[in-house]
Amino acid sequence: MRRFVALGDSLTEGVGDPVGEGWRGWAAVLAPALAADEHPVEFTNLAASGALTKDLTDRQLPAALALRPQLAAVLVGGNDTLRAGFDIHRSTLALDTVLGELSGHGVRLLTACLPDPGTLLGLPAALARPLARRMRAVNTVVHALTDRHRAIHLHLVDLPWLAERRLLSADRLHPSAEGHHLIARHFHQLLADAGHPLGPPPAATPAEPPPGRAADLWWMATRGTRWLAARSTDLLPGLLALAALEAATRLRGTTAHHDDRMARATARALASLG
Repeated sequence: MRRFVALGDSLTEGVGDPVGEGWRGWAAVLAPALAADEHPVEFTNLAASGALTKDLTDRQLPAALALRPQLAAVLVGGNDTLRAGFDIHRSTLALDTVLGELSGHGVRLLTACLPDPGTLLGLPAALARPLARRMRAVNTVVHALTDRHRAIHLHLVDLPWLAERRLLSADRLHPSAEGHHLIARHFHQLLADAGHPLGPPPAATPAEPPPGRAADLWWMATRGTRWLAARSTDLLPGLLALAALEAATRLRGTTAHHDDRMARATARALASLG
């Protein structure tokens, strides 16, 4: 029996790929394709919507270690960039702890760098620039820790999310069902290239027909609205403050200074790991 666990946030939970009353997602699509040589795969999805890197260390990592998996996916960091208290040093330490504990127990790791939310959502420049700056920092850390812990890495940020709109769900922030299948297929190919025994790759598209426009609107009016309401107290104020700071920065002509400061903070965070 092979065990595959997935840690992360709403991307890995499967938001955008509805099945019945819940979510499926790329990791659940990939799991059956990991079975080979009559060895079934036991899959557990520990990812939770809204999770930060510290939530993985506090909640998901202990649960994952208890399952004693052979393969684990760790995709996180997008929610960190959306919070007012974003701290690249804290995020780096948390992610290194998660990857280090898993790899130290002999677990093969899957990681991915993520597109920045501002680009996906088409936000105004005052918000898009600082979010992109933060996402670059997180992705720099993910790339470095991927090498440090010898993970298999998917450059998820490079997939054609904006060029092929059908790959995004109604909220424009999460993959659609087809987008989740695309991620699963890319991870399957990377594992095959690394010599892992696998079954046939996941299908290019889900067996179920994609939801129509009416279904998308209904999702936004129900689940999507509830998500926005839940985030309005912990997310919106911080984003508004971030936009105001960025506007003032642009007027003073110090945008490049803030970019450099974030890059230096990222380098210090990685250097602190030794």
